[in-house]
Amino acid sequence: MMMHIMIVDDDAANLRTAGHILSKNQMRVTALGSGSALLESIRSDDLPDLILLDIKMPEMDGFEALSLLREKEKALGIGEIPVIFLTADEAPDTERLGFEAGVSDYIRKPFDPDILLRRVSNIVSKEKRLSSLRSEADTDKLTGFLNKAAAARAMTALCASDLGCLMLVDLDSFKLVNDLFGHKTGDNVLICFSAILRGAAPEGSVIGRIGGDEFTVFSSGMQTEEEVAVFAKRINDELVAKAKELMGEDMGIPLGASVGAVFVPQHGDDYESLFRLADQAMYHVKKNGKHGYSLYRAEIAPEDMMQASAHDIEKLSEILGERSVPNMALQLDKDAFSYVYRYIMRYMIRNQRTLYKVLFTLLPEPDTPERDYKSNCDAFGSHIRASLRKTDILMRNRFNQYFVLLTDIRRNDIEIVTGNIMRRWKLNGGAGLSVAYETEFVCVDLTVPKRTDELRIVAADDDEQVLRLIGNTLSKAGFRVSAVKSGRALLKYLSEQTPDLILLDAQMPEQDGFDTIQQLRAVKDTAEPPVIFLTDVSDPETEQRCLSLGAAEIIRKPVLPELLLHRVRNVIELAARRGIVRARN
Repeated sequence: MMMHIMIVDDDAANLRTAGHILSKNQMRVTALGSGSALLESIRSDDLPDLILLDIKMPEMDGFEALSLLREKEKALGIGEIPVIFLTADEAPDTERLGFEAGVSDYIRKPFDPDILLRRVSNIVSKEKRLSSLRSEADTDKLTGFLNKAAAARAMTALCASDLGCLMLVDLDSFKLVNDLFGHKTGDNVLICFSAILRGAAPEGSVIGRIGGDEFTVFSSGMQTEEEVAVFAKRINDELVAKAKELMGEDMGIPLGASVGAVFVPQHGDDYESLFRLADQAMYHVKKNGKHGYSLYRAEIAPEDMMQASAHDIEKLSEILGERSVPNMALQLDKDAFSYVYRYIMRYMIRNQRTLYKVLFTLLPEPDTPERDYKSNCDAFGSHIRASLRKTDILMRNRFNQYFVLLTDIRRNDIEIVTGNIMRRWKLNGGAGLSVAYETEFVCVDLTVPKRTDELRIVAADDDEQVLRLIGNTLSKAGFRVSAVKSGRALLKYLSEQTPDLILLDAQMPEQDGFDTIQQLRAVKDTAEPPVIFLTDVSDPETEQRCLSLGAAEIIRKPVLPELLLHRVRNVIELAARRGIVRARN
């Protein structure tokens, strides 16, 4: 299938050049002149494989366009489209900020045709491999349904946008199958029941396995109790028939299925809230005979469920656990916040983590009525909660003040976070408030490695000063670094040990990095470990040669510590997602 590439640049000459290079190589190209045109062109039914995005554009630069693109992707319920920044800027800070914002790569202007093609092809092929891995990671291997995490993502999008019915399906007395007939028979029952669910659910339904014998189903368009009753009867009848085939007519197990259902959007459009309502309905079935269904109704009191499960640790953990946590920051009153605050500060210091404290103070704009001012303050608090992560917490200090703790955040990221909060507030029509904020960064000395089982990196360079810089920078970040001064020394090291990453100088006397990697390929698969080339030559031919030899990344000398650390982490993270870096517990 032809690759679809979007190019966004306000310079028509750049659009023509890049479009000509890519089109000539059998790629479908969409050329756009601004960030706003990009946002208008993103549709869920015609997504590009890759976006080439110019950083410096009038009205909306590349960073703002990328941020708004990610927001639109979330709104559409689609995955993140890989983005390569286009730039003529050589400043290291620009590159670092781009990687922190989530770009896949950089391409320098003016374009070199071979490098443009190779980098585009590399990113698209990597994304396709990762997409395949993500698909495998999203699938429950026994049943072929979505696994718990993937089902939650899919159901969240469906509940927010579709008309239908959310159902929880739980097998009754399934534990007896494993106890009396063994786990292999239990697996066969689950496989057969999966086929029964597929056949009984209306066409287009989405099904996930969220526990050993518990499933969730969303059926678009199902809106009557009769349809739910037919579904529940069919899966029960077919399950009993299939179970008798597998275990015999006299199996003696009251096997069946209980179904808890809730209609969407009659009872809301938030998946986690709807899940709890369907769970209450399913518990009502379990308590009243099993092997049937129950629709959520207000008279099914949640207190019954809590009291009945008080001594059931597994059920109580479910009730208190992740599925009851909304996808937003946690807001606490002052009393509760004070306990959590002290605990978090101890935890952060003990485990060498970082956090930011942010205090937002809200003042009325001129001529804003007092009633509107207080209402706007309430709305701003809700906006903060929705803008932050589930790991962040906040407290309302006064009616016009919010105190926020942002956990696990780097020093340089605070302006991005606060900038996003302020920009989205304005985009959502926020007015009537003058917002001021002050911040405080909290960290401990991170020079001591947090683990004794760090990832291993070997650096090969004939320049001792470069090796010292690499060793100091990466060791402080928790990596175990070994240094060698020649290509031959690297080959000897690799014959005895397998690191997680190789940093290799392209230009060394006697045996340079290119010859070294070619020799290594002859005896070892260079897909493991990944290689980052170091070079003080900036011509396109050198870059093309590095890429053709399978380089995961290229770092130009002189090596900047911050950029080195960022590139290394980026390559290792990508390699870990592809299963290259070994997992260590």
